[in-house]
Amino acid sequence: MQIVLIVGSAPDAVRVRSFDLSLFNKCVAINNAWQLKKNWDYVIYPEDFPVKKQPTNKIQKAKLITAKEYVPTQNNYGGFVYAGGTMAFTAGYWALDTLKPDMIAYLGCDMIYSKASNHFYGNGAADPLRDDITLQSLEAKSARLMAFAKLHDCSVVNLSEQPKSRLLFPRVSIEQISSKQNLAKFLKKNKSQLNLNALKHVLKTEKKLGYMVPSGRYWEEIKKFDPSKLSEIDHLWLKTPLCV
Repeated sequence: MQIVLIVGSAPDAVRVRSFDLSLFNKCVAINNAWQLKKNWDYVIYPEDFPVKKQPTNKIQKAKLITAKEYVPTQNNYGGFVYAGGTMAFTAGYWALDTLKPDMIAYLGCDMIYSKASNHFYGNGAADPLRDDITLQSLEAKSARLMAFAKLHDCSVVNLSEQPKSRLLFPRVSIEQISSKQNLAKFLKKNKSQLNLNALKHVLKTEKKLGYMVPSGRYWEEIKKFDPSKLSEIDHLWLKTPLCV
């Protein structure tokens, strides 16, 4: 089984340092998360990520993934307006499209922000909570990613040990994926299904609405999009994956 680890910048992202990374076929760091260990397979960040925060050449094995790579793959799944304009979801779609895993495991991407330290490096901008019509429901966007992954026979899970998460992915412990036997038990117990009728309806609704910006810079055309229509689509996505 091919397992991809995606790591964000929430406080519990530091747990990656204690993981047996041989459990994962590829490890992907989002934005500042590259600082958590020396070697990554991939580091992904947006166009506006400050140069001073970008990976140094010490990250010898990492392949940098920028808009040039992730915009086309994101467009394969309907584009940023529907998928959600934040890197946690962008990294997931990129990994699904490019690495073709059997499982995507998230860590440090719960998108819960307190007034205290909210990133492993201290206080950072709560990017997914900015005023952005593509991020009205982080839960719905996670459901959408999970549904597309399911269509590709891929499970998406959350390794977080935090009490709350905006992601709807099933929770899994590192121990549950530490062996083929444990992983098989988890997958059998937490098997997700798709409401195919709901899926067909929401995809048809997205296509009819036609909110696609091939450049990926949807904010440059933001006036074309109706927040209420996107909210309706979010509600439809929440009905699509059936997770137990």
